[in-house]
Amino acid sequence: MKIAVIGTGYVGLVAGACIADMGNDVICVDNNKEKLKQLEQGIIPIYEPGLDELVKSNVVEKRLTFSSDIDRAVKDSQVCFIAVGTPQDEDGSADLQYVFEVAKSIGQAMNGYKVIVDKSTVPVGTAEKVAEVIKQNLPYAQPFDVVSNPEFLKQGNAVDDFLHPDRVIIGSNSDKATLIMQEIYAPFFRTGNRVIVMDVKSAEMTKYAANSFLATKISFMNEIANLCEKVGADAEMVRVGMATDTRIGNKFLFPGLGYGGSCFPKDVKALVKTASEHGCDVSIVKAANDVNKKQRELFIDKITSRLGEDLKGKTIAVWGLAFKPKTNDMREAPSITIISDLLKRGAKVKAYDPKAIDSAKLHFGDKIVYTENAYDALDGADTLLLLTEWNEFRRPDFDRIKSLLKTPLIFDGRNQYNAERLAEKGFTCVQIGRG
Repeated sequence: MKIAVIGTGYVGLVAGACIADMGNDVICVDNNKEKLKQLEQGIIPIYEPGLDELVKSNVVEKRLTFSSDIDRAVKDSQVCFIAVGTPQDEDGSADLQYVFEVAKSIGQAMNGYKVIVDKSTVPVGTAEKVAEVIKQNLPYAQPFDVVSNPEFLKQGNAVDDFLHPDRVIIGSNSDKATLIMQEIYAPFFRTGNRVIVMDVKSAEMTKYAANSFLATKISFMNEIANLCEKVGADAEMVRVGMATDTRIGNKFLFPGLGYGGSCFPKDVKALVKTASEHGCDVSIVKAANDVNKKQRELFIDKITSRLGEDLKGKTIAVWGLAFKPKTNDMREAPSITIISDLLKRGAKVKAYDPKAIDSAKLHFGDKIVYTENAYDALDGADTLLLLTEWNEFRRPDFDRIKSLLKTPLIFDGRNQYNAERLAEKGFTCVQIGRG
C-alpha cells in the first residue's frame, strides 16, 4: 500500500519507519528541508532505541522515502497520516494550526478517494473539523474519509510499541476506511487481533483519557508517598502492597519527581480545557496536574532544608536531564524546574546525561556546566541529585562518589538506591516517601 506520513517528528518518523518495515511504500513529508536531507543520510534527529537502524534499512530497501512535496505525496498515496505537532496553547488547549494547514494541503492535492488519518493527539471533534477544511479546499467534489488512530507510544520504547502493539484503536464512521486501516495493521498482529474499532469521537477521547489516567496514577502514588513521610511509613513497601493487587497493577506506580515529556502534561491540560469548554468539571484530572507541579517544589524543599535557602557557593551535581531514560527529550522534564530554581538561589550546577546534553543546552545554554561522564559532575560538588533513572546510574561506584563529593549527601529523586546500605557507607540518602 502507498502511504504518506505528514510530519517527521517523534510520532511521524516512528510510524513511517514501522509501517514501511511491513512492506508498504511510505513517503514521509516535512517542510524542513535540512531535516529531510539528514534523514536521507541516515541522521536521526531524535534519540529512540532502534529507530536509526529501522530508518536506514527501509531507506536502503526504498520502502521509505522523504520529501517536502506534500502535493505529490498526497496524490501518490491512498492513505495520508497527519502526524504534526499539537503544542499546548496559552490557555492549555491543543494548538491545531499545523493539523489544519496539512488538512488544507491535502484537500488541494486530492485526486481520488483517500483515507485521512489523524495520528496527532487532537481534542474530540477534530476529525470533523479536518473533514470540513478538506472539503473547503477540494478542487472538485470527491469522496474521502477521516479516521482517528491515536498513538500509544512510550518514549524509549516507541519502536517496539509500534511493531508489537498491545492494541490499535481505529475511530471510523466508514466501513471502507475501517477495512483499509485494518489491512495496514494486520501484519502487526500475527498472534491475535487486538484492533479495536469505535466511532471517531470515542477514539479521540480514548487517547486523552488513557494518558490522563496514567498521569493521575503517578500523582496519586506521589501523594501517598508524601503522606508516608509524615506518618513514618515506607512508600516502597506500600507500593509493593498495592501493585500486587491485579486490579491496580505495578505500572506507573513509582513515587518520584512526577511526569514530564511531550504527552502527559500537554494531554492532561488539554483534557481539562476540553471539559471546561463543555461545562464539565474534571476535578481528579486537574488535581493530578496540581500534584505533579507541587512534587518538584517538594523536592526542592528537601534540598534547601539540608543546604539552606541561599545556595551561593554551593556546587550541585545532577545525574539525569531527560524527563525519562532512553530518550533525549526534555520537554516538561523535572530537571528544568529543579535546576532553574537552584540557579536562582545562586548554586553552581554540573550536570551529566547520556543522551540529553544537547537538549539541555537549548534550555540552559552556558548557565550550567556539562560533563562528559557521570563522575566528572561530582568532582568538588556539595551533593548529588539523581533526576533521571538511567541504567548506568543504578550501580555506580559509591566509594568513588564519596571521594569526589565534599559531603556524602545524595538526593535520590527516583528512589533508586538502597538508603540503608548507603547509610552503612556513610552516606545520607534523601528519597521520596521513605523518610
